[in-house]
Amino acid sequence: FFFNPGGRKMAAVGSGLTGKGLEISLAALQRHDPYINSIVDVASQVALYTFSHKASEWEKTDVEGTLFVYTRSASPKHGFTIMNRLSMENRTEPITKDLDFQLQDPFLLYRNARFSIYGIWFYDKEECQRIAELMKNLTHQEQLRAQHGTGTGASPLNLNPGDSKEVDILQMLTKAKDEYTK
Repeated sequence: FFFNPGGRKMAAVGSGLTGKGLEISLAALQRHDPYINSIVDVASQVALYTFSHKASEWEKTDVEGTLFVYTRSASPKHGFTIMNRLSMENRTEPITKDLDFQLQDPFLLYRNARFSIYGIWFYDKEECQRIAELMKNLTHQEQLRAQHGTGTGASPLNLNPGDSKEVDILQMLTKAKDEYTK
């Protein structure tokens, strides 16, 4: 099972992928990026749009399929890929401190480090909300990591142990894995 920051156990609930299907998906992702080590969440059906500054309008791309959010054993620690059903051209984006997400159901809009603006359309509104929350949390995690430096080994949320802040399970698991692999 995989854990999301909300603390719910999930076997990639969005797409109904379990066991063998999840293993096959992970293997397919690892063919494109061998550093991917686990799938955090899945959205079963999405389509990618891009914002054209010249035309000042949204344009549909030829990318649609299943969206996977995953962890990596190398930096950047997270990313997402839309496994394209229309062609061999997948859309992959590292999740870094420079990503900016905005939820506009059923779209998740984002701007990357190159200031390109994209809209991901979700067939399932619940998946859209869940993935939006996850992406915002992971981006925030990367911003904290950048502010505090990654070499310390300390979790940014543990700087003041007296705080009764909500515990980020994904961050705890990442830290535990990092401690284990030292």
